[in-house]
Amino acid sequence: MQVYQYKNNGYNIILDVPSGSVHVADDVLYDAVGLMNQGTEAKKAEQELAGRYSEEEVREAMEEIAQLKKEGALFSEEPYAPAIDRFTQMPVVVKALCLHIAHDCNLACRYCFAEEGEYHGRRALMSLEVGRKALDFLAGHSGFRRNLEVDFFGGEPLMNWNVVKELVAYGHEIEEKTKDTPAPKKFRFTLTTNGVLLNDEIMDFCNREMHNVVLSIDGRKEVHDKMRPFRKGQGSYDFIIPKFLKFAEMRRKLGLQYYVRGTYTHWNLDFSKDVLHLADLGFDQISVEPVVAPPEADYAIRPEDLPFLEEQYDLLAREMIRRKKAGKAFHFFHFMIDLSGGPCVYKRLSGCGSGTEYLAVTPWGDFYPCHQFVGMEEFLLGNVDEGVRREDLVSEFKKVNVYSKEECSRCFSRFYCSGGCAANSYNFTGKINDVYEIGCRLQKKRVECAIMLKAAEAEMDI
Repeated sequence: MQVYQYKNNGYNIILDVPSGSVHVADDVLYDAVGLMNQGTEAKKAEQELAGRYSEEEVREAMEEIAQLKKEGALFSEEPYAPAIDRFTQMPVVVKALCLHIAHDCNLACRYCFAEEGEYHGRRALMSLEVGRKALDFLAGHSGFRRNLEVDFFGGEPLMNWNVVKELVAYGHEIEEKTKDTPAPKKFRFTLTTNGVLLNDEIMDFCNREMHNVVLSIDGRKEVHDKMRPFRKGQGSYDFIIPKFLKFAEMRRKLGLQYYVRGTYTHWNLDFSKDVLHLADLGFDQISVEPVVAPPEADYAIRPEDLPFLEEQYDLLAREMIRRKKAGKAFHFFHFMIDLSGGPCVYKRLSGCGSGTEYLAVTPWGDFYPCHQFVGMEEFLLGNVDEGVRREDLVSEFKKVNVYSKEECSRCFSRFYCSGGCAANSYNFTGKINDVYEIGCRLQKKRVECAIMLKAAEAEMDI
């Protein structure tokens, strides 16, 4: 699909997929593009439109289409497909690590793919020695790349807080050692936490050292407590909310990044209420994402849930427009889209870079393609002592791109979702290079809403 058209919230939207150009059209232009998109020649399209619109309207629409085609903003050519083989053979460097600083957790979230932090194995905390080796590996295998990403992840990373602090200090040592070399390094640290162990000392440290913090909360109290209880069953909402509100306000005043991240399930399909609940509390950077769960789980998203969920995204987008007009805007992670620049070509085609640019590191130093593959021995890539040994697996992950999946190669959102998640594909199809259909359909709706929001924002700025 080269041109995609849809109507949303009163806007006629035309997306030229290869170029990424977005056009908000009147009815005659929208219908004219629709006819030509079906293969109708320009002259015949004019004739078909003549009975519906005035001669002047049709002439102006056809002239606009011709000009947009000339500018490469409509019916443009596919830019990357001819070079995809060369692209998959390009050398890549490691740019990010997900450090599993703690395979342990103080909550018992029902949907946790990490099995309360155990990841199909045993509870463990990463030692300082393993963490140092991981940072050395990243610095040594990142080529001339300067900015390196390190996520402190779990389980719950605050259960191993002293090692987190020492690894941040070690990262600064590497920065100092490399600052006058041809390849200086700069670490950008992120912490993901459930908030149970947050205190003033930790927040102050994060405000000095963490490029971003991710605060896990699912939304309304009843929703959060149902899915994210303590191990003895008590809900965690009331315990963490005051801490998260304080932390978010501190980050906001300092101009630092943060976001609250939740998961919605079959039990709260009306998730837009959870997003708006978080916004009403005062959070302005929000992500609430669909659970990825085996079909037999009672909380799993089901195919029959999708029409309602799509309506929820539309409802949320409309409410975001209303709130922005009222001076109460907030950001929803899945509606954030850059139409003027956007990610680099590599990311547009292959997404997060799991198994190539991005690796997960277990407490004992094993490498996996990402946190969702941890514990699956068939995806063990190597370790911090020997490096990456499974180059065959790396090669397989390099082949995961939007052109290697037939459905993706024809999809209008291919350069926004970049082919989806390899782990989700594997868990639902048994292959890393396939499509997770539920996730795919929801992603398409999110892209539609995101583009519509851009159109609405542009209108508000006029």
